[in-house]
Amino acid sequence: MKKTKADGAPSPDCPDKMNARPFNKGKFAAMKIIQSEKNGIVCVTVKDRMDARLSPELQCTIEAILESGQTRLLFDLSALEYLRSSVLRVILKTIKTLERKKGRVVLCCLNGYVSEIFEVNRFKDTISITDSLESGFKAFACELKAA
Repeated sequence: MKKTKADGAPSPDCPDKMNARPFNKGKFAAMKIIQSEKNGIVCVTVKDRMDARLSPELQCTIEAILESGQTRLLFDLSALEYLRSSVLRVILKTIKTLERKKGRVVLCCLNGYVSEIFEVNRFKDTISITDSLESGFKAFACELKAA
């Protein structure tokens, strides 16, 4: 799904993903974004290395999800090897946006390096983070029971 301006032309911020080429230089693998849905929760799995040049692709994916009306988003970061501040900014912006819409973001399966970034910046105190994909989905189920 590509993002378009009001006149229907492709937005320069979100290029046509069908024509986008993954970053793959040297020893670094291309980042992959996999999107799925289960019980009204959108799960976004980010794999390999996520650097500053690829964060616009993640931003466009998230914008498309939010524009579709989704308010429950689970980030599976189990296969994420590297995280730049620009990607962290995308995640934090998504959390802020969904909080305004009475939605929720849960992060799950943070590996050592990625987990350390969230610990050092004290985000673990303010962001819902779970150890497994299953517990990430359960976090939303608990939210529904409390409502």
